[in-house]
Amino acid sequence: MLKKERQAYILHQVDLHNKVLSSDLSVEMNVSEDTIRRDLNELAEEGRIIKVHGGALSKSFHISFQPTMVYSLDNKRTIARKAASLIQDGMFVLTSGGTTIIELARSLPPGLQATFITGSIPAAVEYMQHPSIDVILIGDKISKSSQITVGGEAISRIKEIRADLCFLGTNALDIQHGLTDNDWEVVQVKKAMIGSSEKVISLSISEKLNTYQRLKVTDIDQIDVLVTELTPEDALLEPYRNLGLTVL
Repeated sequence: MLKKERQAYILHQVDLHNKVLSSDLSVEMNVSEDTIRRDLNELAEEGRIIKVHGGALSKSFHISFQPTMVYSLDNKRTIARKAASLIQDGMFVLTSGGTTIIELARSLPPGLQATFITGSIPAAVEYMQHPSIDVILIGDKISKSSQITVGGEAISRIKEIRADLCFLGTNALDIQHGLTDNDWEVVQVKKAMIGSSEKVISLSISEKLNTYQRLKVTDIDQIDVLVTELTPEDALLEPYRNLGLTVL
């Protein structure tokens, strides 16, 4: 694989999953980790990714990122509008992190009166701009790579909650592997959120469907609603409908 092709593949994986590991890229492209590190260094120097130990992050995780840096932004805004329609006055709503969750926060109708609970710093900032919702920020150690609070204290606080809805930003979703991710600490937080919610909603651009990462969050049957940018009748969603998920 030529360098141009490798770097295009790396950029797409970073855009799609927000975080990549050098070891995974090495296996997927059948090249050495030294080659991957050189590619990542070059892409970072060009300002196209954020280089971190063992891999890279999307530029959308930078504190000063612009909306134009967000991959598939129009699709994520479509998902956010659909998801916002599920929230009713008086609800307690748990949300994870990610750029689709941020768009959900921006899509909430001005008259909505609900309580939003999150460990996502960027999402909390967006919720604070809303005129009539209450915001509870779950505290603990902040994961710099995901910009959410993680750790035992955060998980303990989540377990004390009984939320009506849980909106999860999705890294990968697949019938066989379920909901998966690539960050151990984030996975533990998402597991706790699922256990503390009456209904679990996965927000996912369609490119993330039928893909999987190394770390399991939950089986597919623990997801109640799948929200994508596609129409519910789209053939790509048929396997999920057949399993009983509500598809929006």
